[in-house]
Amino acid sequence: MEMSQEEKAMEAIKDALRALRKRHLLEEGAHGPAISALSRPFISQGSEWKEKTEKLEIELQQCYKAQSRLSEQLVIEVAESRLSKAALQEKEVLVNDLQNELTQTREELTQLQEEFEEKTKTLDLLIAENKEVRSQLEEMTARAQKAESENKMLIDRWMLQKMQDAERLNEANALYEEMLAKLRANGLENLARQQVDGIVRRNEDGTDHFVESIIPSTCGHRIHAHEGGCGSILFEYNSGTLFTGGQDRAVKMWDTNSGSLIKSLHGSLGNILDLAITHDNKSLIAATSSNNLFVWDVNSGRVRHTLTGHTDKVCAVDVSKFSSRHVVSAAYDRTIKLWDLLKGYCTNTVLFTSNCNAICLSIDGLTVFSGHMDGNLRLWDIQTGKLLSEVAGHSSAVTSVSLSRNGNRILTSGRDNVHNVFDTRTLEICGTLRASGNRLASNWSRSCISPDDDYVAAGSADGTVHVWSISKGNIVSTLKEQTSPILCCSWSGIGKPLASADKNGYVCTWT
Repeated sequence: MEMSQEEKAMEAIKDALRALRKRHLLEEGAHGPAISALSRPFISQGSEWKEKTEKLEIELQQCYKAQSRLSEQLVIEVAESRLSKAALQEKEVLVNDLQNELTQTREELTQLQEEFEEKTKTLDLLIAENKEVRSQLEEMTARAQKAESENKMLIDRWMLQKMQDAERLNEANALYEEMLAKLRANGLENLARQQVDGIVRRNEDGTDHFVESIIPSTCGHRIHAHEGGCGSILFEYNSGTLFTGGQDRAVKMWDTNSGSLIKSLHGSLGNILDLAITHDNKSLIAATSSNNLFVWDVNSGRVRHTLTGHTDKVCAVDVSKFSSRHVVSAAYDRTIKLWDLLKGYCTNTVLFTSNCNAICLSIDGLTVFSGHMDGNLRLWDIQTGKLLSEVAGHSSAVTSVSLSRNGNRILTSGRDNVHNVFDTRTLEICGTLRASGNRLASNWSRSCISPDDDYVAAGSADGTVHVWSISKGNIVSTLKEQTSPILCCSWSGIGKPLASADKNGYVCTWT
């Protein structure tokens, strides 16, 4: 095993001490004969030998002193050697650390140089792209200025055209007033109400005709209309043609006289939750679970508009009976929106706190009746969004809101299995209808009022449809053909038939 540095130093010190002792013994041996000779009897040979002896003794003492000094100096030098060696080791460690730091610094410098070169290339590229974008911006600015000038010119031309149209419209209105005066003068207005073959025709803006409603008792047709539930049904105005919307995202048009399918309307991206039709029977609007409303042209079967703006499923929709232009919708984003079908976008939004399940527009199209999850019926000014009135009609969610033909009564149905008839002018309850077996199946179970405003029809969770007399408050007919829960009922404007749709997608017509 190799000796350490300290062990080697100790061995060197020991060797030096042995050498000094050996030298001391040799010197003693060298001086021994002289000392013995001096101690002999012939000491008296002379004082010279005595002086030599004394000198030699002095030299011997000096040698001892020198030996002692050399020993002390050797110990000091050995200690200094140890300190120097430790310092040397520390310096070597420091040099190694500095070399490592130098190597690491060189590597970092190399990496920074590479990153600098890469950043320089990127900067050059960005400068080139900036120049290109700036040139494009200048070009687009020039095009925008040109388009703005053209747009201004087109607006001026459009305003001129509108002024011309307004003048023509004023001329047409004047002509219409003149013709209306002539008709009134000739007494033709009295012919708007007459009885022909038992049909009573009533003139309301010249379009609304109905007959006395027939109390339904017999199932005319049982139609498998949709795969899955059928959540909404609706008759055309003054017609027996029925529209149905279901969970298969389709809207279908049926001839209730024969029970045959006329056409299907496709394009919806969600389940059909409610339907409405314009007063001229030209446009059909569907509220869907895809947060949109879809507007079809009934004649062509094509989608005219997709009304977007709600942020949750749209559960109710209605169209103004005064104008075929304005539509209202309610969604679970807690808003009611007013739409303009000619422009195809929202013109006003009403916010509320409780989710709305059903809505209905007044005859004049200025007031919205809404039924909410908190059981309240609310009236809104659709133009200003102001809450006009509020009445607590039900102890639980309102599922349906239906306006009578003359607009004087409104029917609400609730999950408390109660059907209330309100006077729209005073919001007082003028009739409460209920039956022990009539239990509403969902938060969107739709009931309806007959065209002559005498009867109310509502479906039940057991598949039964009950018909009440509003004036007497009693059940006049109980219809049982379907086995799954009834989701909605609708009455034709010509008095018959009554239609009901269930959760399995079946539709029954009743006469």
